[in-house]
Amino acid sequence: MLPLQQFKDYIKKNALFNPQQKILLAVSGGKDSVLMAQLFKLCNYNFSIAHCNFNLRADEAQRDESFVKLLATTLDVPFYITHFDTKAYASENQISTQMAARDLRYQWFEKVRVEGNYDYVAVAHHQNDSIETLLLNLTRGTGISGMHGILPKRDKLIRPLLFLSRLQIDQLIDENDINFVEDSSNESSKYARNKIRLNVIPQLRDINPSLEETFAQNIIRFAETEEILEQFVEQKRKELAKVFNGDVYFDIEKVKELEPQRLILFELLKPYHFTSTVVLEVLDSLDKQSGTSFYSATHRITVNRKDLIISALQKDKEFEHHFLHPQDESIEIDENRISLFYSQSLLVENNTSKAFVDVDKLIFPLIIRFRQDGDKFMPLGMKHFKKLSDFLINCKIPLPQKDKIPLVVNGNGDIIWVAGLRQDNRYKVNATTKKVAIFELSN
Repeated sequence: MLPLQQFKDYIKKNALFNPQQKILLAVSGGKDSVLMAQLFKLCNYNFSIAHCNFNLRADEAQRDESFVKLLATTLDVPFYITHFDTKAYASENQISTQMAARDLRYQWFEKVRVEGNYDYVAVAHHQNDSIETLLLNLTRGTGISGMHGILPKRDKLIRPLLFLSRLQIDQLIDENDINFVEDSSNESSKYARNKIRLNVIPQLRDINPSLEETFAQNIIRFAETEEILEQFVEQKRKELAKVFNGDVYFDIEKVKELEPQRLILFELLKPYHFTSTVVLEVLDSLDKQSGTSFYSATHRITVNRKDLIISALQKDKEFEHHFLHPQDESIEIDENRISLFYSQSLLVENNTSKAFVDVDKLIFPLIIRFRQDGDKFMPLGMKHFKKLSDFLINCKIPLPQKDKIPLVVNGNGDIIWVAGLRQDNRYKVNATTKKVAIFELSN
């Protein structure tokens, strides 16, 4: 007999889905996914089957495809199939074949899920898969989040077989005479995960015959520990973090008071993809000269005078240009809006968020852009040019903010206004001005 009630109980306990929802099953044809399909059918759940042919094992891959298609027909459920040039994708993206296959299948599963109005994608990971993941993470290096193994549910992905071990699945397949196909690559020690499955886990089971049960309990404890840590870190984030103009600021003195410092800072920076090595370098730089920057794939940390400033990397920002025509009322660039209106009054305000410019000196369309190497202008009140970089240093603008300051540039290339800071002296309103263009910066 198949463990139908245990299957239903696990789904309910982990809130994987409700019986009325549509589920897309990822079925390779192996023992795990075939058993999952059989359990879904016997429980009368609403599901379909999706299969990927990665074109990696020639005739064997075609055999798998045919088997899964026949399985879908036998179970009387819709069937989806796709073919990938996995090796070409791996080469193009400079990643391993395994990683390429993973990326391709999950991208396709999500595409089918959305287009077919499915609520979730179900994959057939079991307890031993979770153990292998944990051991791989420990081998490669991980924080506490890498020790909870595979989660039953993550976003739109569910794993309803995590209550079963590899041995239990094998027994159920044999006892119920369920047909399946075997992937020959599972017996190859070429891949890191297979090395753990074939060589490491059997040795561990010799030490502890109840390995799966022990690890299941360990994983629960690790997950609960992670939950406590996350709550603590979020409380620290509320105490330390301030957001200004899209950047996150951590008070350096408060960072120094963290205990344990490295662990908490690593968790605070984890959403920005900084490695533990970078975290150590950041900590080592706290008492050194400000202005040092550290990078992840998506963000930059700048050690400023009193703060760690975390800002998203802006790709090709230097070349981002927008045009402002005389009839335009406003224009948006990045997180800023620059408005334009006109006045016959020659009165000006002492307000850095506004610039008052002689209309007759403007050459439209104006260009709204960010700073570039070599920029210079004549700050209001001065009679000589100043490098924009030096001006921003004198204004003590943090490095991440320098790249976010819009510049209003005349059609002849002159910088008219460093928005929010200073306009150019050459374009100020004077006694001969007939009409005033008023620029206003807002976020």
